[in-house]
Amino acid sequence: MTSLPPAATPVPIVLAGARGHGRWHLANIRRLQHQGLVRLAGICELTPLDAGELVAFADEPPEQSADFGALLDSTGARAAVVCTPIQTHTALALTAAGRGVHLLLEKPPAATRADFDRILAGVREAGTACQVGFQSFGSHAVPAIRELVATGAIGTVQGYAAAGAWVRDDAYYRRAPWAGRRRIGDTDVVDGVLTNPLAHAVATALALAGTTTARDIASIDTELFRAHDIEADDTSCVRVTPASGPPVTAAVTLCAEQAGEPYVIVHGDRGRITFWYKQDRVLVQRAGHGPLETVHGRTDLLENLVAHLTQGVPLLVPPEHTGAFMEVVEAVRTAPEPRPLPSDAWHTAHVPGTGATRRVVRGIDALVASGAETLALFSELGAPWALSEVTSP
Repeated sequence: MTSLPPAATPVPIVLAGARGHGRWHLANIRRLQHQGLVRLAGICELTPLDAGELVAFADEPPEQSADFGALLDSTGARAAVVCTPIQTHTALALTAAGRGVHLLLEKPPAATRADFDRILAGVREAGTACQVGFQSFGSHAVPAIRELVATGAIGTVQGYAAAGAWVRDDAYYRRAPWAGRRRIGDTDVVDGVLTNPLAHAVATALALAGTTTARDIASIDTELFRAHDIEADDTSCVRVTPASGPPVTAAVTLCAEQAGEPYVIVHGDRGRITFWYKQDRVLVQRAGHGPLETVHGRTDLLENLVAHLTQGVPLLVPPEHTGAFMEVVEAVRTAPEPRPLPSDAWHTAHVPGTGATRRVVRGIDALVASGAETLALFSELGAPWALSEVTSP
């Protein structure tokens, strides 16, 4: 008689940063806990969550502490999700690695190339798994697009372009002391539009291009601007020139006239592929064929990390695959301070139904779209406030 294998033990998880975007992780952990894959063992927050915030875990409340290391020790956590301010990622990642705890680390993984290298060295030395939170890399559209490109569906690729036109009100930059900062004292933060809110646009374009490591890059040009009264950039573009292969560009803003879905375009000499990465939606347009639109599934990154730990499934976003993105972060960090846009380049608009206001850059939606269409930077498109602004590190 053959007995059934014992049920797998749920992976005990600690969540560092359970408010803000951390609420999404909290709900996702609850979903996976319901499936028996994980167990929320602890929450690390400076101010503990109250019963209302933890109502979904009322049957088994997690331990709470502001001391991440002590919480990992007391809970026996096997994995941790870090969703804390950018400048805290390195210390928390190394704390987890030092205890043999595996990691899902929110993007951007670090504020500087040096800190990123420290994380890489720490997890390698500890032998722990680290997954970087670029959720778009879990889209099944990514391998599908790579296959289309590899089989010549759109001919020879001319370039990869990302576009993002988002709306954020003034309160967005008041939500936390680090919001919109390039640094706090001597500590780098680099909370700019390219490196944080629309980092997925940049990273997804790089991933589709196969430009994943620092050695894949020959040069990076940046144009950084701000309409808001902040340190960091809120309206920017970048061109990454690989050591081999076509360029990768991104044009993004948080001061859009109308909020739109961010996307990546793969330009070929016989067609193009547009990927709305938040929707997992792909549109293929090519010579001799009608347009073809498909919607793909997605693998959750925490679920993938658990499968890696329990079944040996390869990680979707190991930190080594984000080295090129970190070169963009470093280029933004070391670039001259973002240039404030002239007062006639933007206006203040009221957010309907609220008392909030936001800043809108005139004509920016069309400019962002043109950047994606032409692989051009703002200055090359003739934006008067962007002329003579290209900066290479």
